[in-house]
Amino acid sequence: MFTLQIEHSIKDFEMWKAAFDSDPVNRTASGVVSHRIGRPVDDAHYVVVELDFATLEQARRLLENLKAKVWNSPVAAPALAGIPQTRIVESAG
Repeated sequence: MFTLQIEHSIKDFEMWKAAFDSDPVNRTASGVVSHRIGRPVDDAHYVVVELDFATLEQARRLLENLKAKVWNSPVAAPALAGIPQTRIVESAG
């Protein structure tokens, strides 16, 4: 299992969540098998997203789509503030 971890500042959580729920990259077709959304208890303007995949290639491909089609678009990502920090991790146990 591979997890694409994404962290970034946001302008407004409800606006961000609506954009996430609109699913501009079609997570299911992209290979996402599950996801989690977290928010730091001391920062209402920050989110942590984890997207799980069966293969490393699926995770890499979705990350590239996010960079190319979502994060540079004020329409697709209206609540994004700043540049997302990302990493892909492999389950170790």
